[in-house]
Amino acid sequence: MGDGAGIGPEVVVGALADAAVYERCRPLVIGDARRLREAALARGASVEVAAVESVARARFTPGRIDVIDLGLLPDGLEWGKLSPAAGEAAYQYVRVAAELAVAREVQAICTAPLNKEALHAAGHIYPGHTELLAALTGTEEVSMMLSTPKVKVIHVTTHIGLIDAIARIDPGLVERTVRRGHQAMRASGVGTPVIGVCGINPHAGENGLFGAGEEETKIQPALEKLRADGIDARGPLPADTAFFLAGRGDYDLIVAMYHDQGHGPVKVLGIEAGVNITVGLPVIRTSVDHGTAFDIAGTGAAEVGSMIEALRQAADLAPGATG
Repeated sequence: MGDGAGIGPEVVVGALADAAVYERCRPLVIGDARRLREAALARGASVEVAAVESVARARFTPGRIDVIDLGLLPDGLEWGKLSPAAGEAAYQYVRVAAELAVAREVQAICTAPLNKEALHAAGHIYPGHTELLAALTGTEEVSMMLSTPKVKVIHVTTHIGLIDAIARIDPGLVERTVRRGHQAMRASGVGTPVIGVCGINPHAGENGLFGAGEEETKIQPALEKLRADGIDARGPLPADTAFFLAGRGDYDLIVAMYHDQGHGPVKVLGIEAGVNITVGLPVIRTSVDHGTAFDIAGTGAAEVGSMIEALRQAADLAPGATG
């Protein structure tokens, strides 16, 4: 359900009020039943919120939202205000979801946004869902992929400072990231993905004119190994044109070297239908591509398109999915 003080409860209710969602998957919320009812009231959604004790107790019927109610949010929690209690609850929602997924009681996880500051205030020091889920599932290394109708991008580094990101990038990390992206694209039905790999410097270094040869030392060796294994990885590409080319269909996936290199173009091209996918986990995890939006929380104005798309992609990627 995400942070209970943000728009997570509203986008969950809004998405699950759409009967078409139930034609694709059997959704079960991990969260707070009372907060979901308050969110339904804010949205004017005519749904029943039903607390259940286990997955087996859920009915999965349109018009009814099944929720494993952890009951962690305090009475009178204010919308749009930072709350350590909401941060603690958001952590516990993810923990329970991860345990259910690892136990194969659920086939995929779809997350509403949490607030990093609230999470930290509760004593859980993670940059976000991606790193938290990696820790909860004992996964050493994962990648963040953003997916929109026009462009898909996977990141070599994400939630670290730019100077630290450049220092961390090496051929091994680039190679592993591209392989994870290639595998994810194959799993989504793209038989032979064409992957564009961004450079680090402006114009991908322009033959040594910019930077200190990072493209040649950190990226090119990885591309040579990938191509030798039959993976169509092209680059290093100037990032300022790579996303335009992907948008017109030249590439199935773009590999960004750092957070803003990938996030900026993707959010311009399609944040409303954008989905965040964690690649490399032992479980399927998708998420909305937006934050907690404290400024509009509790008003019922939150856009639910990203959550519906995240649910769709989670269902499509889940084991046994038929598309």
